[in-house]
Amino acid sequence: MRPLADNEIRGSFVNCTKGEARRLSLPRNLSELPWEDLDFLGWRDPGAPDRGYLVVERGDSLVGITLRSPNGQRSLMKTSICSVCITIHAGSGVALLSAPLAGPAGREGNTVGKYMCADLACSLYVRGKRKSASASRPEESLSLDEQIARTVTNLDTFVAQVLKKT
Repeated sequence: MRPLADNEIRGSFVNCTKGEARRLSLPRNLSELPWEDLDFLGWRDPGAPDRGYLVVERGDSLVGITLRSPNGQRSLMKTSICSVCITIHAGSGVALLSAPLAGPAGREGNTVGKYMCADLACSLYVRGKRKSASASRPEESLSLDEQIARTVTNLDTFVAQVLKKT
């Protein structure tokens, strides 16, 4: 992913108001992020742990999506798997993140959800750049490029659901 500026990120959001986009907390140290290793920009708001954000490149444009996780969500499972990057996490390493749909459907309260790495660091897990004691990647026959392509496709499917007109 190419490095993004504050105004590009804020202007990309499709499922919140312009005012909400202006007020959201951006990741610290944007210039220091490992952009070359990111397929999308994803972060959680440290001041509001139930909020997360994604910004993806779709064609020549950026699409930003606000996400929410249920308050007090706790995993009862010992392990769970991210449906985007196929990383296995213990405990709360995977969260159900929901996004209001873009447009009128979202304003009516319609959402779509996906089980994702709770820290939204899928790109780094796939590349082996981020590891935690509770996360693992299954042994795969796919090459790294194929795993990255699968991750991008899985995320693109989610973005398309958010953008879907109903």
